[in-house]
Amino acid sequence: MPASTPKRPRIAVLADSDTRWKWGALTAHRIAPGQSMETAPREAAQVGPALDGFLLRGRATPTPRQLEEVGVRADSLREVTAVEFLRTMAEESYDVLVLALVGGGVQAMLHGLGRVWENRTSRPVVVTGYVGVVYEKLADGLLLRHGADLVLANSRQDADRFRAVYEGVGADATSVTEVALPFLGGAAYEGERDPYTVVFAAQPSVPESRKDRTYLLNRLVQHARRHPEREVLLKLRSRPGEHTTHIEELPYQKLVQRLDPPANFRLVYGNMGEVLDRTDLLVTVSSTAALESLHRRIPTVVLTDLGVREALGNHHFVGSGCLASWDQLDAGHRPAPDEEWVSRQGVVADGSYESAFDAARERIAKLLDRPGGLPPLTPYYTPVTAPGYLPGILARHHLGPDGTPLPGAPAADREPGPVRQIVRRAARGAYRHGVQRVAPVIRRMGEL
Repeated sequence: MPASTPKRPRIAVLADSDTRWKWGALTAHRIAPGQSMETAPREAAQVGPALDGFLLRGRATPTPRQLEEVGVRADSLREVTAVEFLRTMAEESYDVLVLALVGGGVQAMLHGLGRVWENRTSRPVVVTGYVGVVYEKLADGLLLRHGADLVLANSRQDADRFRAVYEGVGADATSVTEVALPFLGGAAYEGERDPYTVVFAAQPSVPESRKDRTYLLNRLVQHARRHPEREVLLKLRSRPGEHTTHIEELPYQKLVQRLDPPANFRLVYGNMGEVLDRTDLLVTVSSTAALESLHRRIPTVVLTDLGVREALGNHHFVGSGCLASWDQLDAGHRPAPDEEWVSRQGVVADGSYESAFDAARERIAKLLDRPGGLPPLTPYYTPVTAPGYLPGILARHHLGPDGTPLPGAPAADREPGPVRQIVRRAARGAYRHGVQRVAPVIRRMGEL
């Protein structure tokens, strides 16, 4: 008799932005029980897990273009409110649930899920983590994620820091599981191409001020003028009007309109991995793209022009060997990465990426086979440990202090009608106008 086809594990991913959808969906493929790195993330649907995607409705809900750019396919994908999602989790059965949300969203879902699963004999393994480099709000973000079965750490350094925070407050640290960034990959760099291509990986919120963003843009354009034989690309995360994980008040697309860049300077969008396929030098302030580039051994520069500061996130790269300024780059400097630093950052440029998710898959398999099912979710924050903090976090997602939906919480059972869609688009447009136009003006007035 022919061998039976193994059951595809069922995984749900809840994400609140384009970047977190990318992280969550790719992570789902990497950690799926029985999955291998060879078949993980972009193979045919029948090879990987059965993946259902849920996009949490909010200011950064991804647009169809952003989802297409991420390039990760799901068996189903729909937009939901927090209450709608919790209702689905009460009715459906999954093997794994990946919470790809900001910390407060994770905490709210943990309490809401604990409520809807309290009478169930089985539940999914709940997984969460961080999209990339963790350089701010370490304790706050970690404690908001505590309570998941697995809290993924993208590097050995992060795993050590995560455990130290949990143990330091007396919380269970066994959930911390070391993996790597799920979107690494691509061919290793083999040498300069023709034309030599310099890519600046822009970030929506770093730096923040018009002065600093204009400075970086001017230096990039100047570099293009100095090297007409090179192709100089400004890699952008989103088009005007779209939102990402972070708010972008001053899009580079608008700033560049005031300049007259040379013909070898271009704005590009699309998947970062595809852009890196033609990159000879990756330049950024602190983007996770630097880690993708280092994984492929592409020459990588983290800029020091605006200082090495926590507010910029480039302090994370102290010791990397990648810090340099535009003046140094224009003079021909090419930094060499420190191999010890790289090995601790989840970059896995040594070829060990094939096994980076083994521990997570093994742990999930053991939890799914646990006799009697999984225990209730037990977040560190409760009405007892954080009575002045937790209720506000839950209320933002229309949940009461015990995790139950508040009266009047949005929980439609059908797709929004035409009127509701128009109202929602108008509301988002007003929000973006406020963020991109009104808020900066108010701040400038306050500085007068």
